[in-house]
Amino acid sequence: MTIFKRGEKELALIELKNITKCYKIGQIQVNALNGVDLSIENGEFVSIMGPSGSGKSTLLNVIGCLDQPTTGTYKLGDNNVEKVSDWQLSDIRNQFIGFVFQSFHLLPGLTALENVELPLIYRGILGKERKKRAIEALESLDLGDRMHHLPTQLSGGQQQRVAIARAIVGKPSVLLADEPTGALDSKSSVNIMSVFQKLNQEMGITIVQVTHEETIAQYGHKIFRLFDGKIEKIEVLNESLKAIE
Repeated sequence: MTIFKRGEKELALIELKNITKCYKIGQIQVNALNGVDLSIENGEFVSIMGPSGSGKSTLLNVIGCLDQPTTGTYKLGDNNVEKVSDWQLSDIRNQFIGFVFQSFHLLPGLTALENVELPLIYRGILGKERKKRAIEALESLDLGDRMHHLPTQLSGGQQQRVAIARAIVGKPSVLLADEPTGALDSKSSVNIMSVFQKLNQEMGITIVQVTHEETIAQYGHKIFRLFDGKIEKIEVLNESLKAIE
């Protein structure tokens, strides 16, 4: 599968056209997405916002190849992925997409270093090289002195940075974050957004985050406002992002 090199912005990295997603709950059909059109360029940092039930998480799952749309087309890079097989979706996720969640999803019995190594195990990367890459990812997020700590020995902000290190250790083209600051205090939230800005500006990683916080959404380039499963408004923010703290 071909993905654009970082820094190439001529074409959309993520392009959704007329995406719908329907679920059946008993005899009731739920239309989570109702004809979503969305385009995100390589190297952009965007936020998806909307009220509860508007389809934010469903949309992120489709973008992240965790779920397939009922109808519509989805291009990631120059490849259509809406109809590929499950094993191909798994390969796409492993090779090109990093995930960050609100509740961190760190394995409690593993150290920070071991948690970050996990995605590389699935890629078949051997121990010495795997450890080297994991250490580099943790050190890039100022966690070099915490790599042998268990999650319970880390603060919430530190746990989220470990989760980010795990998401970027495979050098993904796209980082998807579902309420990444939802479980953090305001100071830790600002620190995590500073990390995202650094990843976006210095490494060229495309970032798509779902958030309900206006202040957090303001750190990106655009806000896609979702309502009843449709993009109601696209807000372009000031190109000069907040300074990295």
